Amino acid sequence: MHTPIRPIRPLRKDLIVYWTSTGLIAAVMIFSIISFTFIDRFPFPNGTESAFAHLGLPPYFKVELTIAKLLGVIALVVPAVPHRIREIAYVGFGITLISASVAHFSVGDAARPPLYAMYIIDPLIFLGLLTISYRYYHRLFRAAAVA
Repeated sequence: MHTPIRPIRPLRKDLIVYWTSTGLIAAVMIFSIISFTFIDRFPFPNGTESAFAHLGLPPYFKVELTIAKLLGVIALVVPAVPHRIREIAYVGFGITLISASVAHFSVGDAARPPLYAMYIIDPLIFLGLLTISYRYYHRLFRAAAVA
């Protein structure tokens, strides 16, 4: 005899972990959007080049990446966004964070003093946070589908 499946209510802890990790990812992406648009003068070797020039990326890529990040943030924080669109945002942010780490490593930032290695490590830390957000999103999504 089958036991009936009872609807699962998401645990408060799951909601807190999901929204905290998602909020931090959104804040990091918004910070990078603001940095790319208004500040883009990080302490690179000559102190005046932009992050994109330092990494050897073309100027138009900054516009594309800024728009993609803005759309991704909207996809993650607006509850009514369809599941597949949110999945695309997670994948896009994952690719962005891995690419940022690889790009900084490729131009030799790991060997520059004093804290340039953080440009390689930071994206990986936020990739871990993105993974937590993604895992908890799926926990909550599954719970909502059952309910």
